[in-house]
Amino acid sequence: MSIVNFGENVAGIGYKVLNEREVRAGAGVMFLMGLYAMVGGILFKNFAPIPYISGFMMISFLISVFINPKYAPSNIIARFIVRKQEPIYIGAVQKRFAWSLGLTLSSVVFVMSILLQNDPSIFGSVCMLCLVCMLLMFLETAFGVCVGCQIYFLALRLKLMKQPEIRPNCMGNSCEI
Repeated sequence: MSIVNFGENVAGIGYKVLNEREVRAGAGVMFLMGLYAMVGGILFKNFAPIPYISGFMMISFLISVFINPKYAPSNIIARFIVRKQEPIYIGAVQKRFAWSLGLTLSSVVFVMSILLQNDPSIFGSVCMLCLVCMLLMFLETAFGVCVGCQIYFLALRLKLMKQPEIRPNCMGNSCEI
């Protein structure tokens, strides 16, 4: 069994999968952390937590995309939260694409938040990117809507990406609708 692996094989499913409950809980964990940072920045002009929280998100996405989602800090917390719930399996390939978008956004926010410590005038730009990230995490957590997954399947329909041999499912088969 390899440490570097994206998704797991489950009997009866012809593609690698992730536990949707864990994915949504992980998004919820990061959403709450982002909310804390945003409130601190907006209400109290306290920008100090933003690089730590955006760095945590960046590291979580980095580990999820390039090593194994099982070892990402946000997913470890999420797995503990949903440990007594029965898994719901969804395709892993579209989550890797979505998390790559999350990695890009969180990396930009991380770099900008370091600059923010010396130049508070860029808070508006950092705030806008944070709001986009938080909206995407909220949609995932609250409604099970993965915007990155929708973009992945749109790219497949537009033939911008290679079609997988077996088309993986989304939560509630929402990618088919």
